[in-house]
This record gives sequence, structure tokens and C-alpha cells, in this order.
Amino acid sequence: MKANIKFKNSVFSYLFSDPDTLRELYCALKGVTLPDDIPVVINTLEDVLFMDRINDISFEIGGKLVVLIEHQSTINPNMALRLLMYVARVYEKIVGNRNLYSVKKLSVPQPEFFVLYNGKAPFPDEQTIKLSDLFMGMETLGLPEKLTPALELEVKVLNINEGKNGAIAEKCALLTQYSTFVGKVRDFEKEGYTREESMKKAVVYCRNHDILKELLAKNGSEVLNMLMTEWNWDDAKQVWFEEGREEGREEGREEGREEERKESHDYFLKLLAQGLSVDEIKQQLVISGQGKGVRD
Repeated sequence: MKANIKFKNSVFSYLFSDPDTLRELYCALKGVTLPDDIPVVINTLEDVLFMDRINDISFEIGGKLVVLIEHQSTINPNMALRLLMYVARVYEKIVGNRNLYSVKKLSVPQPEFFVLYNGKAPFPDEQTIKLSDLFMGMETLGLPEKLTPALELEVKVLNINEGKNGAIAEKCALLTQYSTFVGKVRDFEKEGYTREESMKKAVVYCRNHDILKELLAKNGSEVLNMLMTEWNWDDAKQVWFEEGREEGREEGREEGREEERKESHDYFLKLLAQGLSVDEIKQQLVISGQGKGVRD
């Protein structure tokens, strides 16, 4: 399966790509009801990359609220900082050519931030990540800690795996069906099927049980393509994290190590974009002599 890692949407953002589904999703996440005539305008930053990935979803509601949603299979403790960088670009897009130096006060929509988690590791139904959790302490400067930081950003992390957050699942059928699809893929993997086999079997199962049936009937191969790219990318990030951690333990790295690692990393991503599995890529790295530091 071939896919463009950098500019390929996730399956999640592919599913929630129109105003009506986003309105339903937001109402489910917040436990509120919005009138159907309240406009929802998508403003996802499709040209802004973070670690070779675009942000998942950004949209405005009634011009008074801007919502950023990220979907993740691993919890990133730096998510608040990442979303701070995203929302700055979103506000830049919203403000446009309006004069920031004008004496007239501008009005901008209030922000809300969500991360929807569906990874394998245990995680509570809900948790809040704060930007201030990353701030360095002031004690070494002899200064008191601020009770209220000058800058704060809170991200609500919600577990969307099957059996979690039942109230949200009841209010957003599409999100529930997506979670069921991912759950079936993992069930088939537990039975010993390869990831690609598991995904194909999950597609068949979901079609037969009216789960994402219309989407999979029309775009089954594209959904598989996106999901394979997503999950291989997650594996790739873990491999490079482990490699970097191992290298960090070594002392006296010789000059040029970082450049070698970058070249190997770029080659890794190139092979991943061609649809190779992580194990196949490791073999290619060894064969090409660019596999230094890649752990088995």
C-alpha cells in the first residue's frame, strides 16, 4: 500500500470532514445541543506540519468558538504546547488582514481543545493536560511560584475506546462506529492475523454489521490505505524514540553521528511511505547500511 505520510489525512479526520458530523461530535463531547442553523466552518490547517503530520481538525462554531481536536493512539504529554502552536496559526488565519496595532479592540472566538484517545494502553475516561504542567520551576532563581501562570492552555483528553465514555458514544453514532471498527482490527490481530489481514477482515465484518457501511463500501481501499499509514507511522515513531533514547545513554558520540541518524531517519520515512512494514524497513536499513541504531 502506498501513501503520502506528510499530507495524508487520518481516518478520523476523513470521517469528520463536514459541518454536520462536526456539530454532532462537538455536542457529544460537551454534552450540549446546538441548533442546526448554527454555522460550522472548517479551518483545519492543512499546510501546517508538526513532526510530519498535519493537525487533525479545527473548526469554528457560529464565529464565536474555535475548536481544535486531535486524535491519538498514544498520549503525548506535550499536547498542550503543540496545540498552543496550532491555535496561534488558526488565530492568524481568522484575524487575516485586520490590523493588530489598531486602537480598536478585535473580537476573536474562544478556543476549546480536545484529544480523543483510542490506544491500547489503559487510560481513564477523561483527563486534563495543562500547558503549565510543562513550565520550569522558579526556585533556582529565588523567585516564588506563580499561583496563576501568565499563560495557560487546557486540553481535555477523552478515551473513545469501546466501553468508555458511554454518554459520548450514545450521542455520536459515527464516533462509536469508528471505535468499533478499530476494536475489531485489534481483535483480529489478537487472533494471530497480520495487521493488514486484520484490517481487511474488520472491513468485511463492519460491512456485514452496518458499521461505517456506506463509507467502507465506497472508500474501503482508501480507508485501509490511510489506516495502514497511520499505524505504521505510530510504530515508526516508537522505533525512533527508542533509538534516540539508546543513543542518549552513550557518551562521547563521535562527530557526525547526528547527521547519520538524520539520513537514516529520512530513508526510514521514505520506505514507510512506500507501504513497507516496520520489520521490512528495518531489514532494508540493515542491507543499505543505514540501519545503525535501529533496535530489533
